Amino acid sequence: MTIRVVIADDQPVVRTGFHTILDADPDLEVVAEAADGREAIALVDRLGPDVVVMDIRMPNIDGISATREIRTRTDGASRSRVLVLTTFDIDEYVYEALRAGASGYLLKDATRDELVRAVKTVAAGDALLAPTVTRRLIEEFVQRPDPARADARALDALTPREGEVFELIGRGMSNAEIAQHLFVGEATVKTHVAHVFTKLDIRDRVQAVIAAYELGVVHARER
Repeated sequence: MTIRVVIADDQPVVRTGFHTILDADPDLEVVAEAADGREAIALVDRLGPDVVVMDIRMPNIDGISATREIRTRTDGASRSRVLVLTTFDIDEYVYEALRAGASGYLLKDATRDELVRAVKTVAAGDALLAPTVTRRLIEEFVQRPDPARADARALDALTPREGEVFELIGRGMSNAEIAQHLFVGEATVKTHVAHVFTKLDIRDRVQAVIAAYELGVVHARER
């Protein structure tokens, strides 16, 4: 099934570039472009795309406010997921975007393939963060005075395969990458991921990465 995308960015040249890249992939279709957050919200209401590729700094309504509005709606538009794509590698923006409900945060220096893969990852219901962003989130978390540590005993509940999947999530791999690495189907990986999240009481992939570091499953030098 084709993934329908809306691009929101206040720079026409940037929108055109992203449009060209995404439309070149047979699985993706750019259905509209928005020059600011207000237009993005209106387009989501009208078209209900699978993914909105959202810049942060835009006139009228910024990308974070637009993301929050899109993700808190109760109608069909709430199914649209948001991938923040920005030049600003700033902690405050990262945290605010995630709190607003963004499913991904990618920098504009990403390659063509990374952008396409990010859109597909978010559309599939996975979370995605640029590697530098993930590392900083982890560093900020583990440096808190009294962080809530994951319970190592919970690892005993994982099967050997679920343990492998947990480690690969901690290394920042998407479901598709894990499937390729383990030579299994992506549907099988999704099942393992769901079991890992349930057994470790993890909400999303960001929490999973943090838990992997806390439990010593993954170390910074290994990423």
